[in-house]
Amino acid sequence: MAADTLKSTTGASGAPGGLRRLLLDNGALTALIVLVIALSALSGDFLTTDNLLNIGVQAAVTAILAFGVTFVIVAAGIDLSVGSVAALSATVLAWSATQHGVPVALAVVLAVATGVAAGLVNGFLIAYGKLPPFIATLAMLSVGRGLALVISGGVPIPFPDSVSHLGDTLGDWLPVPVLVMIVMGLLAAFVLGRTYIGRSMYAIGGNEEAARLSGLRVKKQKLAIYALSGVFAAVAGIVLASRLSSAQPQAADGYELDAIAAVVIGGASLAGGTGKASGTLVGALILAVLRNGLNLLNVSAFWQQVVIGVVIALAVLLDTVRRKAGATPVTSGGGNKGKQAATYGLAAVVTVAIVGATSFLHNGSSSSDKPKMGLSLSTLNNPFFVQIRSGAQAEAKRLGVDLTVTDAQNDASQQANQLQNFTSSHLGAIIVNPVDSDAAGNSVKAADKANIPVIAVDRGVNKADVNALVASDNIAGGEQAAKTIAEKLGGKGKIVILQGQAGTSAARERAQGFANGLKAYPGIKVVAQQPADFDRTKGLDVMSNLLQAHPDVQGVIAANDEMALGAIKALGSKAGTSVPVVGFDGTPDGLKAVKAGTLYASVAQQPTQLGRIAVDNALKATQGKKVEQMVKVPVKVVTKDNVAGFSG
Repeated sequence: MAADTLKSTTGASGAPGGLRRLLLDNGALTALIVLVIALSALSGDFLTTDNLLNIGVQAAVTAILAFGVTFVIVAAGIDLSVGSVAALSATVLAWSATQHGVPVALAVVLAVATGVAAGLVNGFLIAYGKLPPFIATLAMLSVGRGLALVISGGVPIPFPDSVSHLGDTLGDWLPVPVLVMIVMGLLAAFVLGRTYIGRSMYAIGGNEEAARLSGLRVKKQKLAIYALSGVFAAVAGIVLASRLSSAQPQAADGYELDAIAAVVIGGASLAGGTGKASGTLVGALILAVLRNGLNLLNVSAFWQQVVIGVVIALAVLLDTVRRKAGATPVTSGGGNKGKQAATYGLAAVVTVAIVGATSFLHNGSSSSDKPKMGLSLSTLNNPFFVQIRSGAQAEAKRLGVDLTVTDAQNDASQQANQLQNFTSSHLGAIIVNPVDSDAAGNSVKAADKANIPVIAVDRGVNKADVNALVASDNIAGGEQAAKTIAEKLGGKGKIVILQGQAGTSAARERAQGFANGLKAYPGIKVVAQQPADFDRTKGLDVMSNLLQAHPDVQGVIAANDEMALGAIKALGSKAGTSVPVVGFDGTPDGLKAVKAGTLYASVAQQPTQLGRIAVDNALKATQGKKVEQMVKVPVKVVTKDNVAGFSG
């Protein structure tokens, strides 16, 4: 019952017309071939066995999510909740298996059942509640993420060892995530092309009213479709958590957009009625190849986002062109299997031939004498980490080091991908500022195995060996912040604490420091603690809300300067007069506020020094020189009295 919504209108024959038809009908595959050829020519590190396997691993989670989303989009729906459902399912598995002694096999069943339940709720709200798919799944996005945080308490939960093997390799070379991706892809292709529910998806997406009039139970089919999406999301979450050796409550944040992009790039139409599993796989590979190649070419993380956005827009434009040109419908139905197989076979032959030719461009080319290093920062959306980058880049320039900087955007999985890329590029050293200390462990182990020195900066790496940790003591800094606010208030008063992003090691350690420091001041009462995600805008919003419930608050501690500056905005004229605010990090904007008197103090970490010292130690490690395992950069409480002489 596949709905062939794109009838061919071209009757002309001939080579040019045939080539045009081939390109229109296989636009995503053509784009992937062009990307592979271009990146092979531009980077000698791209076409290696290790790197190609990296691309497969990096595409796996997105592809598995996208296979589930394909069902929904083919049926003219949308599912924005898959990233949150993936995180929730993984959290349920880890929580039940490690904290409540549930047998691992049963915990896996519970995780998959969680995905099914979330999908059924989505389907019920859409089919019976008449909610638009966008609204229903957007609500589930928030609910799923919230439940993951509630169950985990905002702290990553270690994954059971027996399940963590899903993130390993078979025979020391074949990654298990790639195998899972292939299995789930074959399952998706079977469902779409060989089952009643698959044919129902095309019928509903092609014309829902006609499907209903033909006797199809559309409402029940929608329940099944969204439940299937939930199953694939759960599997993706388990694979992702296995790679990170822990269930991260903030994992897969934003992955729903990548999944939808992969489906659309792969040739499916958001209008419904078209799409196939092989196209979705190609779309996921395009995204993975792009990110991998841009990392290898040292393209700015900010420009990478621009490129990905442009690719998605071009994919939608191609879909429009294909429709107007009367291209063959992209469905899993019909009897065109032989032609499809021939097309993919020809594409493989052409790609191998051209890539083989381009490899000669790199043979015999002399490599740069400069030592090469990679720096993976947890985020560049925060002035503190921007300063670390500035210090590292300045020192690299001074020492003649070729430094590649990447931005993990607070995504532990994305950082794992970046570290894998650094390892496969055989850099001289890697500097990592972990999004999460546990999640970075497996990637650092891989670098250790490749004999690449690793320097951790600002945060340590758990369950793996690093050559050195260059850091300030977050717990000690938190204790100093607590002491500073308590002494300012004379040991008595009501305060609120703005916490960092739930699940990050910096947020946990600073919160622990605040708690430790306040134990010495029983007269200080914490009336509220709320996360504001290290963000100034959220700091403003959260503080404004807390002031409604606690208008008599007498002091504020924030886990970074950005949130402190947001709190100052909410406090208005009270800031720096009746309500002292203490921040953390010593960022330029924070120090300006200290000078102005609106921010009472900032626990400054000297981030520029952190970056500089990290590069120094990385270079020593590459030269075989001894480095200290722990390099402490002292924190300092900066107030109006000493801010003039302070330089981060």
